Amino acid sequence: MKLLIVKPGEEVIATLARRAAEEGIMNGAIVSLIGAVDECAISNMSAGDASTDIVNEYRQPFELSGTGEIRDGKVHVHVVLGREGDVALAGHLHWAHVEAFFVHAYTIPLQ
Repeated sequence: MKLLIVKPGEEVIATLARRAAEEGIMNGAIVSLIGAVDECAISNMSAGDASTDIVNEYRQPFELSGTGEIRDGKVHVHVVLGREGDVALAGHLHWAHVEAFFVHAYTIPLQ
């Protein structure tokens, strides 16, 4: 298992892709993602058309957990985000910025 770390000042998806490449991981399972982000964009499928994503951007701190995969070097992550007021959001993560905390991705490379 490899730990891929996103530090303050970094963007989650791009950093995970870069760190995976540095570790030689072109394909793998992100079995656990944990941390916190300060802003992000997630999407969910439209109720009327599953092929259409509805993307929403948020500019506030969130606790983050999730899972995902790396296929051909591309990172694909689904997350659950918790925010003030005990509210949870979930969806496909398009981007997220870390400023105050970190994100750790526990990853199993596939051969």
